[in-house]
Amino acid sequence: MNFCTIDFETAKYSRESACSVGLVKFLNGKPTDTFYSLIRPPVLYIRPEFTEIHGLTVEDVRDAPDFAEVWENGILPFTGDLPLAAHNAAFDMGVLRAALAWYELPLPPIRYFCTLKLARAAWPELQSHALTRLGKTFGIAYNAHNALEDAKTCGIITCKAAEQYASVHLRELLRAAKVDMGEL
Repeated sequence: MNFCTIDFETAKYSRESACSVGLVKFLNGKPTDTFYSLIRPPVLYIRPEFTEIHGLTVEDVRDAPDFAEVWENGILPFTGDLPLAAHNAAFDMGVLRAALAWYELPLPPIRYFCTLKLARAAWPELQSHALTRLGKTFGIAYNAHNALEDAKTCGIITCKAAEQYASVHLRELLRAAKVDMGEL
């Protein structure tokens, strides 16, 4: 059960507008390290309704590093060769692809899986598989829409799914849940 969870918050609807990232490294099914950074988006603007969701303002990110710096000095070294996990991975991997393209950075061979798909497979009886709803269902108290808190909760959900399937290895868990590993 070795993987790294990732969550982005964005400044507006365009995917390259990442304004924060949170990562949590899970080794042997336990959180072992975290990384969090604010990110100055390419256009220094945050939609007011997005601030209402994640609480970040232009003043918060004005002096933050841009995505290229966070990628090179933070995300890449932190994740190493671990697969990434994200809740609704289509969104977070879309942000990652768009930000890499915006800054003309090479697309690395990153493997990832979606914990939303995993949760739907593990607990089909639940009416909602939103991260906030899963947190409530499993008694996980966290600050929703904080990138680091969302990443940590995403990892805890993955570990709970492993318990549900009695899996000790990530590959075994994903096979049991019929969840594919994607590639960026």
